[in-house]
Amino acid sequence: MRPTATHWVPLALAMICATLTTADCRAADPAPGDGWVNLIDGDGPHGWKDVPKGWAVVGSTHLSAGNLKRLAAANGKGVLYNGPTGRAGNLVTAAKFGDVEAHVEFLVPAGSNSGVKFEGVYEVQIFDSYGVKTATASHSGGVYPRAELLPTYHHIDDGYPPLVNAAKPPGEWQTLDVVFHAPKFARDGKKSANARFVKVVLNGRLVQDNLEVPSPTGHAWHGKEVPTGPLLLQGDHGPVAFRNVRVRPIND
Repeated sequence: MRPTATHWVPLALAMICATLTTADCRAADPAPGDGWVNLIDGDGPHGWKDVPKGWAVVGSTHLSAGNLKRLAAANGKGVLYNGPTGRAGNLVTAAKFGDVEAHVEFLVPAGSNSGVKFEGVYEVQIFDSYGVKTATASHSGGVYPRAELLPTYHHIDDGYPPLVNAAKPPGEWQTLDVVFHAPKFARDGKKSANARFVKVVLNGRLVQDNLEVPSPTGHAWHGKEVPTGPLLLQGDHGPVAFRNVRVRPIND
């Protein structure tokens, strides 16, 4: 695509990041405006189909003093978390996106699990991965493996582990910056290009570099691929908090 004033900075960063597969790649925090659409900001959530029961708008979250696997919260606004039980329905945007940039800030307690799914089916994993020596695709920054539901849920491949474990300790805010290209289709409906994670940057470090994904992840890999779909934030796998979530469509 031909870069515009709106897109040249993130695209230049993507090209620089593509050369730094094992080194730091600092991503500038995207400012409001310039085509960015706020999904969670200082005023709360925007643009979701609904906010399932269990989510709460608060001012801040932190590890519970009595249970480091749980989150506690303070009154206010700007942070969305899935409540004291750490279980709530997934957040799904009303809008659908194809090629898109996303900025997500998240916080998880010890041992917790979440994820960000592009088009609702291509997942970048969120997990308490601090200190793990050899990260797998199930750790933060990994692109999740394919899986089968029966006879019990199990992986059928290794997915795509992060290039480096960039996870922070539980209870600290972390950032995820992603450039995602949706699959492309010819006029006859046949797929002409696979989905691609152009870059995934976790806490300023490049963890996925121009990664081609031939199918959806998890057990969704059986499903039909489409050119656009919603952004999904996982809320049913453990305690998690989100803030400053933004997307920017990439238009050719």
